[in-house]
Amino acid sequence: MQDILSLKGRVALITGAGQGVGRQTALHFAGAGCAAVIVNDFHADRADRVAREVSALGSRGIACPADVTDLDAMTSRLLAASSDAGGLHIVVNNAGNAGPTGTPDDLPPFWETGPDEWDRWLGTNLYGVLNVCRAAIPLMIDGAAGGSIVNVISDAGRIGEPQLAVYSAAKAGAAGFSRALAKALGPHGIRVNAVALAGTNTPGVQGMLGDEAQTKKMLRSYIIRRIGEPSDAANMILFLASEAASWISGQTYPVNGGYSISQ
Repeated sequence: MQDILSLKGRVALITGAGQGVGRQTALHFAGAGCAAVIVNDFHADRADRVAREVSALGSRGIACPADVTDLDAMTSRLLAASSDAGGLHIVVNNAGNAGPTGTPDDLPPFWETGPDEWDRWLGTNLYGVLNVCRAAIPLMIDGAAGGSIVNVISDAGRIGEPQLAVYSAAKAGAAGFSRALAKALGPHGIRVNAVALAGTNTPGVQGMLGDEAQTKKMLRSYIIRRIGEPSDAANMILFLASEAASWISGQTYPVNGGYSISQ
């Protein structure tokens, strides 16, 4: 039987892949037979480490350290990495952050902030997605082999989080951008979808999980009473990147333990 989740012969770029969901997606892709996985991260040591893990699984791991908010750097490094890998077929915009340290309850309300604070949320979560797509799409079109772009957003962008207003705006912007891009790239055989995550057991969230009371409070909003794992997200991302999703584009899929319908 044909393995419809196979990525054999495909080259993928995953941003923010040095840890968490991005790392697990890189390992999932390697396990699905991806010819090469370009591992982007802001931190070169993380990118190198995950690229080695990918190679150990039989795919070719290529480290691509770059700041996704720097269009020129991202463009030049992706061009070099994709040329080395022999093309580019899949892009996963996973890089993102939740701004300053602390829980949402610790953050000031929107009306007490200004542009300097907003830039922390908009940079990676919105402009980073625009920059990576701007760098990657010409390479994908020139390759004339179709492909898939998966933008990892947050349920904050779907339902809104009052303590995370600008973050919610950035993620909603990335979702709207995904839909527009899906329409523009359909004629080129390139699909674009988004995956909306809720609380996931990544380094950025683990500090909160150490507080038992905070964790219990969080889980009251989840129908499935557990925190998400990176593999939960990677499973959906792999599906959308594969030929199993060949007739799916312009959609946003929640991977959230039922968070959005329990509000």
